[in-house]
Amino acid sequence: MRQVDVTIDNLDGSTSSESLHIERMYNFGSATRDPDAAVAHQEEVAKSGIYIASDVPAPRIYPIGLHALDTGSSVFVQSAQTSGEVEIVIHVGDKIHVGVGSDHTDRALETVSIPGSKQACVNHLAPTFWAWDDIADTWDDCIMRSWVDDRLYQEVGVSKFLSPPDILSILKERVNNLPDKNYMVYCGTYVSVDKALGYGNKWRYQLETPKLKRQIDAQYDVVDILNEVKSGFRVPFFNPQGRQV
Repeated sequence: MRQVDVTIDNLDGSTSSESLHIERMYNFGSATRDPDAAVAHQEEVAKSGIYIASDVPAPRIYPIGLHALDTGSSVFVQSAQTSGEVEIVIHVGDKIHVGVGSDHTDRALETVSIPGSKQACVNHLAPTFWAWDDIADTWDDCIMRSWVDDRLYQEVGVSKFLSPPDILSILKERVNNLPDKNYMVYCGTYVSVDKALGYGNKWRYQLETPKLKRQIDAQYDVVDILNEVKSGFRVPFFNPQGRQV
């Protein structure tokens, strides 16, 4: 069980502190309302040698270890080829809350194993949430954005994605032993504005609801810890007897 301290941003402008309890975490892929809308991101990653398991029905579900959840200001990686993905985040507790996160992903490892790559980097979380009941009526007007090194990287309306109730319904249908509560879901991402994977050191992301004039923001720096070992003494990221990237 993980516990994450967050701020609940209430519709009346007040805020409250809450501890979210998390027993399980899941990451969705290709979770768009129109299946064709997911093709652009699939083509984007294919340019880097990453291929989606299209024989598995979408949306695809990746169980994530709780160790991967992080709200810190630094994300530690072991490759220069990593990038963030802005995503809707749902927490199911006594109530349903929605927020935003970044599924930071090792793209080099993703060419070998998508599930493995999703355990290699953190799922970064903005520690502010909205109650679903507060936002449901205006949900489809919300917009997600991300930036890398101050360059706009992604911008997409949440209406492209399955709604939180639909996400939870699919999860209950497809996952064995899903807890009744205390779980978190990252709800998939969308193609970048220039349709190419981006790499950089500073990531920022946002969920905005223009009608209610509210937004959630978060940011983090990427630190490649392999660079801390002097050149000539670094163990290769990939086994030198096998594949090297």
